[in-house]
Amino acid sequence: MTKYLALSLLLFTSVPSFATQVFTNPSLNGNPTPEGADIALYVLDASNGKELYSERAEQFQQPASLQKIITGLAARLVLDKDFRFETTVETTDRDVIINFSGDPTFTRTHLRALVEKIKLKQTTIPGNLYLNGGAFDTSERAVGVPWDILGVCYSAPSSSITMNANCIYGKIEGTTEAPVKALKTSGSPYINISAGDIIIRQGLENQNIDCDLKLTADNNNRYSLDGCVASNRLPVNFHLAVQNTTLYLSKVLQEELDRAGIQLNGKIMRNDKATGTVIALHQSEPLMKLIDIMMKRSDNLIADNLLKTVGRVYYKRPGSFENGAAAAKAVLKEKANIDLSRAIIMDGSGLSRNNRVTAKQLVQVVQYIFGNKELGLIETMPVSGQSGTLQYRSSLVNAPLTGQVSAKTGSIYGVYNLAGKITTKSGKSLYFVQLLSNYHPASDNRNVARKPLRDFERSFYEKLYNNH
Repeated sequence: MTKYLALSLLLFTSVPSFATQVFTNPSLNGNPTPEGADIALYVLDASNGKELYSERAEQFQQPASLQKIITGLAARLVLDKDFRFETTVETTDRDVIINFSGDPTFTRTHLRALVEKIKLKQTTIPGNLYLNGGAFDTSERAVGVPWDILGVCYSAPSSSITMNANCIYGKIEGTTEAPVKALKTSGSPYINISAGDIIIRQGLENQNIDCDLKLTADNNNRYSLDGCVASNRLPVNFHLAVQNTTLYLSKVLQEELDRAGIQLNGKIMRNDKATGTVIALHQSEPLMKLIDIMMKRSDNLIADNLLKTVGRVYYKRPGSFENGAAAAKAVLKEKANIDLSRAIIMDGSGLSRNNRVTAKQLVQVVQYIFGNKELGLIETMPVSGQSGTLQYRSSLVNAPLTGQVSAKTGSIYGVYNLAGKITTKSGKSLYFVQLLSNYHPASDNRNVARKPLRDFERSFYEKLYNNH
């Protein structure tokens, strides 16, 4: 089935805006919520669990990447802290099997090392080379992920057979110097990318308002561009999500076999039941390192593959978004007494627009993470002005807030969330959750558009810092 993807979303990040709403709590009065936006806020005193501030705290909102704190905690409670994804090479009398487990950090370099291990044992494969991807089910996209971001690398498919983050590159450029009259495409040799009937627009910027490239992609990793491109934007470089992970890896694997001088008499094909005797093993970094990357970089593929792994280990069946979500809810209730039964969890990353959670539900997760230091999750949280997605968050990077906020961020179209802990001027620790949605500024200027958000957040968190 052909998938239609809006290429403009590959190139630019939409900047959101806000609703005028003055805090009802006098101690927190400050800059209002930006015009048009919805806000849910919840603040607790970490020392006694006392509620300090609540605004629409039981209203269901989109968590975006705050979903990752649920995923991270569930993974830590279900998997051993030294858990590693494993990719094995197995053999039978005639066949070779590469057994994948969904390692989101597996690369071509790792694949090459495994092929070299095969070469040490044999230079001819009499039968077939099977790719076993049975660790997960074959549903690689969560329900509720928008169709128009399926080609973007941050929404790469969550597959048991994963390599190079399931991401490839492409480029479109003019065939001549300005004024450009024709275009050409290039990209990874493992895909096919072509330019169709693309209008090349010259001239003033206001004439390019409706000028966007659009992309179609199919399950054979064929991509086609059409629509419109402004000549002053050329060349356009972009990264694309692989649509068929098995086909992609098969092509790379054949090249690696040829490079190593291994003769394959049969075919490379997928077989999720194939097993043999293990002759080589690749392991990922341990769980805590993966969670650290997931939280600080807000890595979606790690999050989704971890959630599926939680489902696989907990229910002892192929991992899926569905059993991963069910396992996360079950284990958080069993081991942390956190009730997420009414939360809607569709994935591990927060990309699905169907996810729904309340500030009160999320603050339980925050409270457990910071209240149980032995889990090692506190160190994975970004810190304002210092690390991860909070290193350059303009509302928190300056004194007195720099270094005082340890929190996960969450952003998708129109959503700008935060959840974590703030250390106040007096040394008190407060847990907070901010769920802000429908933020759509009128200005196209990034700095102007973000000013209401910066002012709101800076004012809110400085009030918390100074008044407690």
